Amino acid sequence: MPKWLREFLSHETTPVVQFLKYAIVGGMATGTHVLVFYTCAIFFLPSLSQNDIVVKILGLTVPEVSDAQRAWNAGLGNAVSFVFSNLFCYILNRLFVFKPGRHYWLVELLLFFGVSGISMVLGTSIQSWLIARFAVQTTLAFGANLVSSLAINYAMRRFVIFKG
Repeated sequence: MPKWLREFLSHETTPVVQFLKYAIVGGMATGTHVLVFYTCAIFFLPSLSQNDIVVKILGLTVPEVSDAQRAWNAGLGNAVSFVFSNLFCYILNRLFVFKPGRHYWLVELLLFFGVSGISMVLGTSIQSWLIARFAVQTTLAFGANLVSSLAINYAMRRFVIFKG
């Protein structure tokens, strides 16, 4: 393995490199979350409307459901996505981004999921409210959900859960 890559993957890096690694891992975890969410939304928990941008881009035909049902299903799909993406994110953050060891690994995992859970509840509430109250496209509401979680998660993971 090249020296630069070994140094990049090390826990002993500058804050700028650490944030870059956090962004890469976060992007991968977000990709996992999005993939699971849309798999649920398309195949298991109908939560897309025919005018949704993703439906249009992919040329899909989706069942018609009420905005209330769409909001509920989108929330459930987000919960399923949360479990998969956060386990993936925890493992990669522990291995490559933050120094583990501030807490016993199980406490660390529970704190990681707890912080993520708080940001997920806030984000999902915003998402569901936008859909149910304003009939916002699921994709746009889901984007608002993702953006609202970023700052909370980084700060809490960096300063509370891991050793920096």
